[in-house]
Amino acid sequence: MGREVPAITEIWVYLSGSPLLALILTLAAYQLGLWIYEKTGRNPLANPVAIATVTIALTISAIDMPYARYFEGAQFVHFLLGTATVSLAVPIYRGLSGLKGRVIPLTAALLGGGLTSILCAVLLGRLLGLDDLLIGGLYAKSVTAPIAMGVAERIGASPTLTAVFAVCTGVLGAALGRFVLDAVGSRAWWQRGFALGTAAHGIGTSRAFSVSEEAGTYSSLAMGLHGVAGAVLIPWAAKLLGV
Repeated sequence: MGREVPAITEIWVYLSGSPLLALILTLAAYQLGLWIYEKTGRNPLANPVAIATVTIALTISAIDMPYARYFEGAQFVHFLLGTATVSLAVPIYRGLSGLKGRVIPLTAALLGGGLTSILCAVLLGRLLGLDDLLIGGLYAKSVTAPIAMGVAERIGASPTLTAVFAVCTGVLGAALGRFVLDAVGSRAWWQRGFALGTAAHGIGTSRAFSVSEEAGTYSSLAMGLHGVAGAVLIPWAAKLLGV
């Protein structure tokens, strides 16, 4: 007699408990988001990260997969955040030549953008009556996610919440940054790129590279410098303010 073929339900039970399913889901969701992004002519509102996030959230809810189980597989991608943090040294090095003659305006933009990002989020959070745990995450979310999570640990905030805030900031910045920059009359690619890198981190940088090499270079530089400055100054500021 031939070997009995397992029922499809048994196969699904096995797959749903395997970390490999979460990893495949993560990669497939991003690939879907990237495909939609390209099909819409790289429309900023069709951000691939936003599409992937919504797709994953809906899928794991539909199949009743706990987030902890999902993360068992997704952690292989999450591990690469550490590599991404170290690699920030590359765009900083490559972009240093672009600082010539623009050090003062770029430094002012970096500090002003970072401070505005923190103050707007924190003050709005306090106005809405958020608790200290959420407020702490809003302090750290102004820099790119890998660094933000480390900063959150130093100031006693939740790294997970901080990562969520940082990613949401990046998605919104990448999707709406073009319209904001158009509204204020910013036309030079180096200005637009530096603004996106400061406000929208890695996701904004990806968007900048998709439209202009110069914008992407300055966005990478801003993201790296903002991350370094934030890692040093945010814990100090949070301690000063009693967070």
